[in-house]
Amino acid sequence: MAEILDTHTHVISSDAARYPVAPIGGRQSTWSQERPVSDEGLIAAMDKAGIAKAVVVQASTVYAHDNRYAVAAVKAHPDRFIGVFSADVLAADAVDQIKRWMDAGMAGIRLFTTGTTMPGQATWLDSAQSFPSWAYCEAHDIPVCLQMTQDGIPMLVRLLERFSKVRVLLDHLARPKLDDGPPYAQAKALFGLAKYPGVFLKLTNRTVASANAGKSTADQFVPFVVKAFGADRIAWGSNYPAAEEPLPELLADARRGLAPLPQADQDMILGGTAKRLYPSLGSA
Repeated sequence: MAEILDTHTHVISSDAARYPVAPIGGRQSTWSQERPVSDEGLIAAMDKAGIAKAVVVQASTVYAHDNRYAVAAVKAHPDRFIGVFSADVLAADAVDQIKRWMDAGMAGIRLFTTGTTMPGQATWLDSAQSFPSWAYCEAHDIPVCLQMTQDGIPMLVRLLERFSKVRVLLDHLARPKLDDGPPYAQAKALFGLAKYPGVFLKLTNRTVASANAGKSTADQFVPFVVKAFGADRIAWGSNYPAAEEPLPELLADARRGLAPLPQADQDMILGGTAKRLYPSLGSA
């Protein structure tokens, strides 16, 4: 059986003195207060769910750009975790920030442009101030994870036209509106990104829920999006513990959503694509 790799998890430390709370946007997320999970807790949840390795994504709504705890988690469990950090790409020292966290052992960067504590879509995504960071990531093959909405897609397209070799991974598929059902006209902008080979999609619990709303079902949507992008450009992420369900249930939900696909495509989405994006997962 192919090993399961989770591309979207978070860890929260119980040591607030060592890792003080300083959330991006100024307000801590509710989920991180109600159900924080440490690195050890995440390992236990992964073992229970049967997940081999995971990507620890910086909890921006807790620590903003202070990635020290995510780095510590990766260093404590190098056989189970790799890490994705956050940085202020508008800062004058943005490239130095990227170098610092990559040198600390991280595997990719995440830009947080929307979320429960920052509703809407930030307009700074394609700011010229961010270009040095994008250029550096492109030159050094650093995957860029994007927390964004569909409203940010025009900005992303402008970046992709400028930095054609960069690889981006869209959290929650950029939160598309799917309740109109096939052919998903409301998500036209998302499907327009399929022509850019560097665009990858992160399929999470949010996506499965959206795919089962209104006139849509996951049985319809999942094959539809796989046909457009290919299974090798779609990776599963649990969103644990931001998602309320236990990790084994989140994986079970994902398996149900992927059930209409051939087994090879399911295996690719549940692990193979993650290794394409983050080769270090293969040696973690």
